[in-house]
Amino acid sequence: MEMEKYLKQVPQHRVERFHSILNLIKEMYPPATQSMKYKMPTFENISDNNQANKPSWIALANKKSYLSLYTCMEMHLASFKTLHPQIKTGVGCINFRDKDDVFLEDLRAVIKSAMEYQHK
Repeated sequence: MEMEKYLKQVPQHRVERFHSILNLIKEMYPPATQSMKYKMPTFENISDNNQANKPSWIALANKKSYLSLYTCMEMHLASFKTLHPQIKTGVGCINFRDKDDVFLEDLRAVIKSAMEYQHK
């Protein structure tokens, strides 16, 4: 219910882009646990190979003037940053301004890196 409420608050001009990223995550990791753990749609993946038993995760947020894809680690963004230096990034996030393209195919590597990260 909390996630539905969050999704309804995404501005109309961002709904399609927001859902395209959410759907990509769901397509790539259907068994991922969905929650609002970080007060935004969050997807967690606990791997059998994860020795620390900490979930790998990715989250998507609607901010005032952009969408943010959070991975918590800069290493997950490396390939995307090389391909798209014009897109603003933070330490572990990508900030898609309304004028930016989303590059869904290139986000696959970011999502895979974040969701398959093995904590030690």
